[in-house]
Amino acid sequence: MLRSNRSISGYARAGAGGRETGSASLEFITAGMILLIPLVYLVLALSALQGGALAVEGAARQAARVYVQSPDPATATDRARRAVAFALEDYGLDPGDAEVQIECVGQCLKRQSLVTVTVRIGITLPLVPDLLALRHSASVPMTAASTQIVSRFGGLG
Repeated sequence: MLRSNRSISGYARAGAGGRETGSASLEFITAGMILLIPLVYLVLALSALQGGALAVEGAARQAARVYVQSPDPATATDRARRAVAFALEDYGLDPGDAEVQIECVGQCLKRQSLVTVTVRIGITLPLVPDLLALRHSASVPMTAASTQIVSRFGGLG
């Protein structure tokens, strides 16, 4: 079975003098940018949300711990709010945007009573401009709650 060299030589001539020479690198760069930019934004957005989740969870946990170790409810509320502010500032969030809610089962700071601290904050997505109040609509609400029990020796010393 003999093969004709005519099709191979015709293909080689068309490829050598073809119009698509050198466009593969341009296509690779274009396709790479089209895929890379959304991927980088996705990583940035997910890291902001994960950092916000960790901040809110840590703030609620520390505020509940501080609250149950305080001598009176007024001091406990002040200390809990400072603990929330400190935890949120560690993650670069504005403590003024947070909503802190403290609930007690039974009487607050009595032995074996339960104290629940709930922290709510909106995590803004990165690179969203503050144009026409888009930052507020492009935020993800995060909520965390932590419950601590007052020690059975609470209020004795």
